[in-house]
Amino acid sequence: MEALYLLIPLSLAIIALAAWIFLRMSDSGQFDDMDAPAHSILLDEDLPAPMDITPEGEAPRPHDPPSRDA
Repeated sequence: MEALYLLIPLSLAIIALAAWIFLRMSDSGQFDDMDAPAHSILLDEDLPAPMDITPEGEAPRPHDPPSRDA
């Protein structure tokens, strides 16, 4: 019975802390838009990067990758 005198206030304090944390996070905008990041992956268009065109109308040659020799 004596344990209840400790456990009931302790559990109420933990519940109050959890509610305070949840309300603080919801006020800061943590849960505003949960669906947009998931949908943006599905709607992402993988378009190639536009290539720069030289004044002569020719595309520049790709550069060689850097060598790994150090």
